[in-house]
Amino acid sequence: MIEVKTSLISDGEFNRGVFATCDIRKGTMVHEAPVIAYPNDQHPHIEKTIIADYAFEYGINHSAILLGYGMLFNHSYEPNATYEISFEKHTFDFYAFTDIKAGEEILINYNGDVDDKELLWFDQKS
Repeated sequence: MIEVKTSLISDGEFNRGVFATCDIRKGTMVHEAPVIAYPNDQHPHIEKTIIADYAFEYGINHSAILLGYGMLFNHSYEPNATYEISFEKHTFDFYAFTDIKAGEEILINYNGDVDDKELLWFDQKS
């Protein structure tokens, strides 16, 4: 259903993104990413590494690194996918927010809400 390929919108060293290998209907779960959670007081150590750009908020007192393809979904303010956190399963569950065509890159809003247009750290002017 999904694969990692070169992304035209990513400007990172590896330029990767997650793409649909077939048509995906709105509401379909596209990926279940297991979580490695850590207390927020450890985040200053993570901030010294490239991993900080891939960490997600995980509840009030924790941050998380996602396994599987979880850290490879790129951002859009007009996403075609969304995610829900399952604290019971310790996963981030990614779902198609719209119908997604085969070959299309699957994009999420890093703000956590598909309608949240608040500028992210990499879009803010220094």
